[in-house]
Amino acid sequence: MEREEILIIYEAGPEAVINQIEQQAAIIAKLEERVKSLEERLNKNSRNSSKPPSTDAYATKKPKPKSRRIKSGKKVGGQNGHPGTTLRMVDNPDETMIYNVNECSSCHTSLEDEEAKDYEIRQTFDIPPVRLYSTEHRAEKKTCPKCGHINKAEFPDDVTQPVQYGPRLRAFAVYLHDYQFIPYDRSCELLSDVYGCEISPATLIRAENECFEGLEEFENMVKDALLQSSVIHSDETGMRINGIRHWLHVACTANMTYYFAHQKRGSEAMNDMDILPNYDGVVVHDFWKAYYKYLCDHGLCDAHLIRELIFISENYEQEWSKEMTDLLLVIKGCVDETRETSDSLTTEQIKDFETMYDYITKMGLEENPPPLDFDTKPKKRGRKKQTKPKNLLDRFVGYKGDILRFMYDFEVPFDNNQAERDVRMMKVQQKISGTFRSVQGARSFCRIRGYISTMKKNKLSVIDAIGAVFNGKPFVPFMDKWIF
Repeated sequence: MEREEILIIYEAGPEAVINQIEQQAAIIAKLEERVKSLEERLNKNSRNSSKPPSTDAYATKKPKPKSRRIKSGKKVGGQNGHPGTTLRMVDNPDETMIYNVNECSSCHTSLEDEEAKDYEIRQTFDIPPVRLYSTEHRAEKKTCPKCGHINKAEFPDDVTQPVQYGPRLRAFAVYLHDYQFIPYDRSCELLSDVYGCEISPATLIRAENECFEGLEEFENMVKDALLQSSVIHSDETGMRINGIRHWLHVACTANMTYYFAHQKRGSEAMNDMDILPNYDGVVVHDFWKAYYKYLCDHGLCDAHLIRELIFISENYEQEWSKEMTDLLLVIKGCVDETRETSDSLTTEQIKDFETMYDYITKMGLEENPPPLDFDTKPKKRGRKKQTKPKNLLDRFVGYKGDILRFMYDFEVPFDNNQAERDVRMMKVQQKISGTFRSVQGARSFCRIRGYISTMKKNKLSVIDAIGAVFNGKPFVPFMDKWIF
């Protein structure tokens, strides 16, 4: 503001000065709030927020790694009894090469007629030459000597064309694209270079569609098995189909995975997914409010909460957030130690932890008192805006049981890492391919990838499992065991 403008306001009287100061104070408050918001955005990283570690590379000051694990006292490296993966000699090699000694290296006497007394042995392991293995199927034709009717033998169910690729090659092609995330063209190029077969992307897509159709029963049985599980993990992440934002939803346990693609993120997608509406166990999630529309029990990911607490400690310097971080880690350590000998904490331990929890939330309320409201303007509708520390504190006050669920029930984990691990590889696929070209393509990928993820969790061969689908006998879950 120019000097002349200030003098005009001054000469207008005290009321004009007061109005001008109030206007400037309002502008300053908005600017301070915006600066604070931008500073918070710059200070967020993978250690104190839900941002992925890959974004840290673009930060002006990348945070140093800092583990929150409590030291176990064990030495670094493999522990006693840990099975190694060192290459070892075998007793019956596929081929043996003998190298003769023909003469003495000292006096040059011929040794060709001397018998070897011993051998020094070395072994190499390599891949044999790879080529396509062709099988000719011949169905007999015979004429009945009595009536003259020509009879023909039946071909196997999977042999339908005069010339076709077998189930193992098709399984390997699907494996390359849906497990290793190699694009269609490069998958075909790899098959050509390694096996010498000129397969086209269209053939690979047909194989995927066949695999998708063959896994319908598997998918339904996985959903039924998840509904019977006492604890499941859920998460969601963005994905693109035809360049449009969609959402990938996952429901999983330690031994099975179910993926679901939908154009929405909230309860509409979860209803169409048709798991949570009928589920009565514990669902572990990251506090996305849509989950709370369902009547099942809830467990919150404490690893997410700890990252948010660290952010509050670093940017607002509030003591309660540091104390709560330490408390959650102490409870986790106590639960992990007790789990080795018992399936629950003692009543005294639970009461002590609850008392400490309540004391820390009370400390937080003292550090975040309600603001004094001198504003005489009409109140806006909707929820009143609060600071980030107060929002997080309200979550700790209102969802104590869900935050400490892992303390009450040892079947509930401390975090939601299971779902995050299952989502992570789908994000890798998006980074490679960028987008799905159709909704059907996304659905096909989700079903096949869910099958592959489930096979890996159960330590089964992925290629054999996909091959079983083409043979019409996919692996399917049946309660706590697998049948083939």
